[in-house]
Amino acid sequence: MKELAGDGVPVAVTCRVMKLARQPYYRWLERPVTDAEFDEAARANALFDAHREDPEFGYRFLADEARNLGAGMADRTAWRICRDSRWWSVFGKKRGRTKKAGPPVHDDLVRRDFTATGPNQLWLTGITEHDTGEGKLYLCAVKDVFSKRIVGYSIDGRMMSRLAVAALNNAVARRESVAGCILHSDRGSQFRSGKFVQALAGHQMAGSTGRGGAAGDNAAMESFFSLLQKNVLDRRQWATRQELRTAMVTWIERTYHRRRRQASLGRLTPVEFETVMTTPALQAA
Repeated sequence: MKELAGDGVPVAVTCRVMKLARQPYYRWLERPVTDAEFDEAARANALFDAHREDPEFGYRFLADEARNLGAGMADRTAWRICRDSRWWSVFGKKRGRTKKAGPPVHDDLVRRDFTATGPNQLWLTGITEHDTGEGKLYLCAVKDVFSKRIVGYSIDGRMMSRLAVAALNNAVARRESVAGCILHSDRGSQFRSGKFVQALAGHQMAGSTGRGGAAGDNAAMESFFSLLQKNVLDRRQWATRQELRTAMVTWIERTYHRRRRQASLGRLTPVEFETVMTTPALQAA
């Protein structure tokens, strides 16, 4: 329309031929970008920056990061922008067949009730492994159900009872007041060894194990290992154990504890949740 006006064709004639109203056209000339369009672009820029920095984050986590940068929006708005721009998490959902659960056992003190009203009431533990160019590397982690924080862990090149004992001792050293705490695990031999049982008794803690063949009996711990698998273990090939060890520790302490907000914690990170919900004496080091 500008070009036609420059050639001497009146705007009124062009608008009449194109069946357009003149007032909206003049308003557009004065302000070609509306406030709504500007806000949408600002939200998209904030989401894109968060996605570029952490491509594994889904739209809810991207929305949290964008809101922290001042680009306020609802989760649904973030989903729409990410969908239209095709900014998806690098991970897809995978579903597999589940095994039939075995019969219940007498020492299952949790029975799939993964809830706690305060810190150091219920802990979960488990072991995961991954290959490197030097052989397998094993991680035993201890998770506090209350805040979802990894309160202790141990990493070793061999999966022996000392791996589990070291993780437990590391957690106790960080939390201190753990008498009466329940530690729930799967039925791995490391958690049934004499050394591990003695360590539990020495810390005045109660052991609990799930049913054989029932993955759901420690699902809350497995969910953490699944995140670790996607965010660290499967991201690349690891040449040395030390290289993978550094990557796991960095992700746990920097990203999982201090950046990854969780819906079950009111969109807080584990560290933020403990800071808000507990006294300084009960917070981890």
